[in-house]
Amino acid sequence: MIASHLVTLIVIVIAFGVASIAVRLARTGLDRVLRASENASAERRAALHRRALGLTRALTLLAYGVAALISLSIGLSHLGIGPPRRDPALLMEWVLNHGVNIAVIVLGAAIVIRAASLAIEQMQQQMATRHGDVDLEWQRRASTIGGILTSLVTASVWFVAVLMLLRELAVDVLPILTGAGIAGLALGFGAQNLVRDFIAGFFIILEDQVRVGDIGRINGVSGVIEQINLRTIVLRDAEGAVQVFPNGTVTSLANLSKRFAYAVVDVRAGYLENMDRVFGTIREVGAGLQSEASWAPLLLAQLEVIGVESIADGFATIRVRFKTQPLNQGKVANELRRRLMTTFAGRGISPYAGRTA
Repeated sequence: MIASHLVTLIVIVIAFGVASIAVRLARTGLDRVLRASENASAERRAALHRRALGLTRALTLLAYGVAALISLSIGLSHLGIGPPRRDPALLMEWVLNHGVNIAVIVLGAAIVIRAASLAIEQMQQQMATRHGDVDLEWQRRASTIGGILTSLVTASVWFVAVLMLLRELAVDVLPILTGAGIAGLALGFGAQNLVRDFIAGFFIILEDQVRVGDIGRINGVSGVIEQINLRTIVLRDAEGAVQVFPNGTVTSLANLSKRFAYAVVDVRAGYLENMDRVFGTIREVGAGLQSEASWAPLLLAQLEVIGVESIADGFATIRVRFKTQPLNQGKVANELRRRLMTTFAGRGISPYAGRTA
C-alpha cells in the first residue's frame, strides 16, 4: 500500500517536473527571439514583449493544466474510481476523457494563435529593418501585411478548433460543412459586390499600392490610411472623419507618400517686383532650411524653383517645391511658407500689384 502511494506521488512529481521544464524551455526560446529584435523600434519591441508574455502565460497554463489533470486522474484511480457504474461515474469518465481533450483543444488553439502572432510580429520587424536600419517604406508594408495575416490565422485556427470541439461533443460536422458549402455557393452568386471587393482588396495588397500609415487620396478624398482589409480601406481625412471605401468601389487611388514626396508651395509676387531678385531670395531661404541639422534629414534634394505658374489679378504665382521624406511634406511646406513670408516682409517684397507704403 505504501509502495502504491509512493509510486503515485512520484508520477505526480514527474508530471509537474516535466511541465516546469517545458515552460522553462519555452521561455528560453522566447527570450532568444526577443534578444534578436533589439535593433527594432521601442514600439515594435513593446509589441513583441506583449505577445511573448501572452504566449508564455498560455503555455504555462497548458503545461500545468495537463499535469494537474494527469494527477487528478491518477488520484481518482488510486482511490478506486474505476469503470462507471453510476451516473456520477459516467460524468467523471466523460470529464477525464473528453474534458481533457476539450481543454487541450481550446488552450492549443490559443497557443497557436499567440505563437503565430509572435512570429508575424517578428517577421514585421525583419521586413521593416533592412541592412540594419529601419526602412519606413517596408515598415508600413509589414504593418499592413501583418494585420491581414494575423486576422487570417486567427479565423482559420478557431474554425478548425470549433470543428474539433464539435466532434468531441459527438456532433456530426459533415452536415455542417455541407451546409456551409451550399451557403457559401449561394452567397457567391448573391453577393457579387462582396466578392468584387475581396478580389480588388487582394490585388491592392499584392501590388503594394498603398499601406497603413500612407497619405493617400481615394476617389478624391485625401487623408491617412488607417486600415487595409480584404474588403475595405479605412481613411481618416483632414477633418478627422473616418472614410470607409469598399475596395471594389475604388476607382481612383493616389499614394502621396511612397518612396518620397514633394512639399509644394505657391509664392505670390507683385508685377513691380524683380523676378530674378525674388527667385534668388526663394533659393536663399531654401538653402538656409536645408543647411539646418533639424531639417536636413527630411530633405532629399535642393529647393526647386519651377517658375511662374500663372499671372492674374496683379501678381505672379511662383511655384517651388522640396523633395522630402515620405509623410513629411506638410511639415516642410509649412516651415518653408513661414520663412518665405518672414524674409519677403524683411526685404520689402510685396505680394501685391504695387508696393505697400
